[in-house]
Amino acid sequence: MKFTVKKFDEGTKARAGELTTPHGKVLTPVFMPVGTQGTVKTVSPLELRELGTQIILGNTYHLYLRPGDKLIQEAGGLHRFAGWPLPILTDSGGYQVFSLAELRKVTDDGVRFQSHVDGSYHNFTPESVVDMQRNLGSDVMMVLDECSPYPCSYEVALKANERTLRWAERCLERFRHTDSPVEEGQAVFGIVQGSTYEILRKASAERLLEIGFDGYGIGGLAVGEPRTAMLEMTDLCTDGLPAHQPRYLMGVGKPEDIVEAISLGVDMFDCVIPTRNGRNGTVYTRKGKMVVKNRSFERDFSPVDEECGCYGCRNFSRAYLRHLFQAEEILGLRLATIHNLYFYMELVSRARQAILEGFFQEWKKEFLGEYTIGKEQQVILNEGG
Repeated sequence: MKFTVKKFDEGTKARAGELTTPHGKVLTPVFMPVGTQGTVKTVSPLELRELGTQIILGNTYHLYLRPGDKLIQEAGGLHRFAGWPLPILTDSGGYQVFSLAELRKVTDDGVRFQSHVDGSYHNFTPESVVDMQRNLGSDVMMVLDECSPYPCSYEVALKANERTLRWAERCLERFRHTDSPVEEGQAVFGIVQGSTYEILRKASAERLLEIGFDGYGIGGLAVGEPRTAMLEMTDLCTDGLPAHQPRYLMGVGKPEDIVEAISLGVDMFDCVIPTRNGRNGTVYTRKGKMVVKNRSFERDFSPVDEECGCYGCRNFSRAYLRHLFQAEEILGLRLATIHNLYFYMELVSRARQAILEGFFQEWKKEFLGEYTIGKEQQVILNEGG
């Protein structure tokens, strides 16, 4: 894997980069749709490519439970199994395991947890999650980490961070002494933890740099902390991470937060927000988000977004989309998801172009001004029920 910064913004930490992987180049900033179980819900790989998707995310926890990482390895790896020829990043599954709360037990060796699928017991160790991701053949794999809850005490965050760092060392050691049965050239990212404690975030980043990874994730944010704290910790982390390597802000996905994080030097994003909210009838526009299922759109024959070029906005109205949701037609879920992904792909693409052309700060101000003002106006429409 190779990462090259093509242009730095002069007034912020934003940068436009190029990530080269075994399955192609990824232009950054980039948003990665979440394909938890080897599929982005309701959308085909062909449609994803038509939307401009460059890279998707798969989840080791879910793919391990079903159909199994070894079965996927037998199929030739996740790219072949899922029919996705472009880059894939796989999360270690650590966040999913830790979200099980009462169904898991954490020790220094790893995590023992009970499957949410059938109640069976399993163990994840730093070594085993590397082996699983080797079998999946993803372009980028993440280390096993422990995500601290919010709020938590300094002592809890310290213990989780120290364990995460020990696990990171073990992951990298395993990675260096194993090969993928399906894919050469895989990369591995470490993950900065530390909750909202500045001293822990700094220590985490410093130690991960000493260990040495291909790139770095910023984890443990967007878990309930105030937005100001999330942005402060992101700013702190990017200050401590090298400029010549990719930075991935894990799980942060509100449009306004993505734009702010880009200005703080983040390159990669993932989140279920555009797909999950789309399936629930919430769509995103340059003037904010709207709940298109609401009665206020019953006779609204305009497209979701007049300026959007997605298939749905080119061919259908808000009224029709509302009708599909009311009738519980699958097409409604698909059109809303496709629209939201198009919006997100356009968002990061425009941010990149603004960086390259030297007007990122002006673009950011214009986007946030229109988007946040629009969000307030949409509240009135969304109360239509």
